Amino acid sequence: MHTQPPTPCSALDGILQHHGHRPTELLQILINAQQLEGWLPAPTLTYLAQALRLPRARVEGVAGFYSFLYTRPIGRFRVLFSDNITDRMLGNAELMDALCRKLWIEPGKLSEDGLVSIDATSCTGLCDQGPAMLVNGRAIGQLNHRRINEIAELIRQQRPLAQWPSEYFHIDDNIRRRDALLNLDMKPGAALASAIARGRAGWLAEMQASNLRGRGGAGFATAVKWSSARNAPGEPKVIVCNADEGEPGTFKDRVLLNTYADLVFEGMTLAAWAVGASEGFLYLRGEYSHLLQQLEAVLARRRAEGLLGMRILHEQGFDFDIRIHLGAGAYVCGEESALIESLEGKRGTPRIRPPFPVTCGYLGRPTVVNNVETLAKTCLIALQGGEAFAATGTAQSAGTKLLSISGDCAAPGIYEYPFGVSIARVLEDCGASDTQAVQVGGASGICLAGYEFQRRIAYEDVPTAGAFMIFDGTRDLFEVARSFVHFFAHESCGFCTPCRVGTALLKGFMDKLADGHGAQADLADIDWLDRLLKNASHCGLGSAAPNPVIDTLQKFRPAYERRLVSLDFEPAFDLDAALAEARQLTARDDPGAHLQTHEEGTP
Repeated sequence: MHTQPPTPCSALDGILQHHGHRPTELLQILINAQQLEGWLPAPTLTYLAQALRLPRARVEGVAGFYSFLYTRPIGRFRVLFSDNITDRMLGNAELMDALCRKLWIEPGKLSEDGLVSIDATSCTGLCDQGPAMLVNGRAIGQLNHRRINEIAELIRQQRPLAQWPSEYFHIDDNIRRRDALLNLDMKPGAALASAIARGRAGWLAEMQASNLRGRGGAGFATAVKWSSARNAPGEPKVIVCNADEGEPGTFKDRVLLNTYADLVFEGMTLAAWAVGASEGFLYLRGEYSHLLQQLEAVLARRRAEGLLGMRILHEQGFDFDIRIHLGAGAYVCGEESALIESLEGKRGTPRIRPPFPVTCGYLGRPTVVNNVETLAKTCLIALQGGEAFAATGTAQSAGTKLLSISGDCAAPGIYEYPFGVSIARVLEDCGASDTQAVQVGGASGICLAGYEFQRRIAYEDVPTAGAFMIFDGTRDLFEVARSFVHFFAHESCGFCTPCRVGTALLKGFMDKLADGHGAQADLADIDWLDRLLKNASHCGLGSAAPNPVIDTLQKFRPAYERRLVSLDFEPAFDLDAALAEARQLTARDDPGAHLQTHEEGTP
């Protein structure tokens, strides 16, 4: 059995000291502690629990909640293949199988020598350049058989990642169409200076005039959220940038953080000026940990330039700074209250609301949570004014929207359009042909058929957080929906029974259909599960889980019906056959020893 010596207490003490022995930093402490040995042995969890004066069960509960934390040994090379539907379309399964065969290892297992483990993970935010993988947290895109052969050899040679070819880790922005935001060439601090000159009330008035709505998908009015937090009792107030971009098919935040980080951090500081906040967090998804070092460098530069810290731009009483909090692989943390729980060093379980974060958020303080794109857009408003911003887009959807386009098209990447652009125009611009369907908004979004391509991207028509996945006529929409169902079943936090059980049942029905045992009754049961999940789930994950199935059932029903072997109910489990061994042991095979089947119409 692969074992590791206990972690030296001095190393753990250094990590604890760096984080001020704060229980709210538990997740960050666990991430740092795991870097010492590659996993979290039981003695490490016990030591941390004692040092932080936390129940051992709570520390182990947090360690077990996040998919990038490991309480069992894993390989010194930890390979995770991205398993989003777009990666599957590009052949990720074949590549994963090839690497496993070359390294003589089964998926999900640890090699006998402890060298390597290979498994799948959810979307890694590289849908525009897949198939993709993470190796010890480092992202590698554009996989092919040649590159898989090279990676297998590097692992066999136990070459550290620092000695791997640098081109493996190159990630393109793939910006295909720019508009107001992506064309903005702003000197750091310019938007802040403009907002400060207006005063806090004047700046908030510009935000109200802009009609900016959140770009994370819900579309809540940004100025209303800021005003609510500003007027809420309690200090100090907090600004949180939600960079936990876990929705399959979405990668716009990756590009903004990579190339436009100043706009994001300036937007957070603009929010702090309006709200009166002094503390800020960027919650960065674990899959984007490769951006951490450069983001920290941008923050350090902004502090040196007087754009963060005490008396920003020499304005008395304007004190605000930002820390980066790293996630560890939990899709549900994209929900703002689950994100706040994670910020507090807990499992990312969504809270019951009310109270809402604007009145009772991080550590009970008034907290504003905004999306990466939303905060970057505030720089445009500060520089050009609210009315100018509202003049673009539609009446209910002001400004532009970034779309993360992937799938069956000639030019996947980032496209920026004014709100109101038609689906057909987007398909034409990215070089899509023979398009059968478009999934807008990721797995939790809406699936559009060809007759709907004149619909428009806008909150009043087709709202989206940014994902735009294209499927041509060769794709099986049943398998697309099945992939999303597997994703939701895997990512359910398990807190509430309707979601925990409902997503597993939905997965079971889809797998039953895929295995050729489907019946008409299964489609009715799926419809029943849809109502159950939507009405009884604790948070939006459970409510959204059936969406891809219901959409494709309505619009692409033949993809399901050709999998039905019977119009009558067919059980997935044969109980009478399962009793065969018991009949043999009791030497009985008479009719009374068999389950009786009733003739149709009899009781």
